Amino acid sequence: MKPGQKFGAELIGTFVLVLGGCGAAVFAGGAIGFAGVSLAFGLTVVAMAYGIGNISGAHLNPAVSIGVFCAGRMSAKDLGLYISAQVIGGVLAAGLMAFLVGQYGGVRGTFAANGYGEFFAGAPGYVQLSALGAFAIELVLTFIFLIVILGVTDSRSPKGFAGLAIGLTLTLIHLISIPLTNTSVNPARSISQAIFSENALALPQLWLFIVAPALGAALAAYVYRAIAGSSV
Repeated sequence: MKPGQKFGAELIGTFVLVLGGCGAAVFAGGAIGFAGVSLAFGLTVVAMAYGIGNISGAHLNPAVSIGVFCAGRMSAKDLGLYISAQVIGGVLAAGLMAFLVGQYGGVRGTFAANGYGEFFAGAPGYVQLSALGAFAIELVLTFIFLIVILGVTDSRSPKGFAGLAIGLTLTLIHLISIPLTNTSVNPARSISQAIFSENALALPQLWLFIVAPALGAALAAYVYRAIAGSSV
């Protein structure tokens, strides 16, 4: 595929991921709860994996692209292209969400942004995890996510099931960590929501949700190559 096609696919796919997952949290979170939001994230990944996976691989996440790059499956040029498209797609989706909140006179509040500690003070169902704890869980869960992604997209794996496995894994990850950090494992998703969040800690804490997923993804790539061999 041409670079422009990959860029467009990643932009659209990430737009859908943020609108579907974060939108479910913002507009319906009170009705569907953590489990419903977790499922929404998983479903958007499944939908986009089968919808645009043949164009760009449906990374929808800078951490995924970093992991794929570190595994030797994409070029540095494509890495920059993918990350740019993902961040733009996420911000466009968050901008639409902010517009819709304004149309019904709502308040953005936390706006499904990621955080830790005092970020969730008074929020029902959340715990006030330390920065170290938040960094650890984001790194570990991104590591797990990338191990699954690299495994199911390995040339030796069964064909046709990757999207389903990846979507279910993302659902599981959200079930574990929404009460802890609101679940990132995706810097584009975190950046987009932090920009529009009214929580004063959203932007100062954003660094963690960029660095931890990136490190977890890179570590997963090197570990996967060590245990699985060089075949991709």
